[in-house]
Amino acid sequence: MTVLCRWHRRALVTVALEILLVGGVGAAEISRTEALALAFPGAVITDERVFLTDEQRQRASARAGVQIGSALVARYTATEDGRVVGRAYVDTHVVRTKKETLLISLDADGRLRRVDVTAFTEPVEYTSPDRWLEQYAERRLDDDLALNRAIRPIAGATLTGRAVNAAVRRILAIDEVLKDEGKP
Repeated sequence: MTVLCRWHRRALVTVALEILLVGGVGAAEISRTEALALAFPGAVITDERVFLTDEQRQRASARAGVQIGSALVARYTATEDGRVVGRAYVDTHVVRTKKETLLISLDADGRLRRVDVTAFTEPVEYTSPDRWLEQYAERRLDDDLALNRAIRPIAGATLTGRAVNAAVRRILAIDEVLKDEGKP
């Protein structure tokens, strides 16, 4: 018979609640290619690297309410029949002590299509469940795009929830700044 300490019992209960309430322990990592195909089925995808100016970074940071760390932005543009149907951005950030990479896909109007985890090096119990990530669909950048407002927090993975929400806010703000300057 195995005896669990209080911390381990609490961790098991948290994981069990996540499975029951949110539908899984964590988001499965998928490749960027797979995530882009899910976000933009049948579209032609091109990739580019965008360098934000200091002024663009400051505007995006102010709009997002979170720091824009790097001037280098990895962006994918999806087109069908020559017209843009959406964009996707890569955001890599630290959750607790290790990195997570998200592919955040937007429609042509800048609304969130989906958020995909493409790399997560923290322990698996801290990943964000797919069903939790789905609550970002159709969202725009506004004051309600925050944990405990329009976005439910994740039990047992608070830092992951904060990191994902900050990443989504960052990408939506960067997209707005680039769109405002005619660089959709």
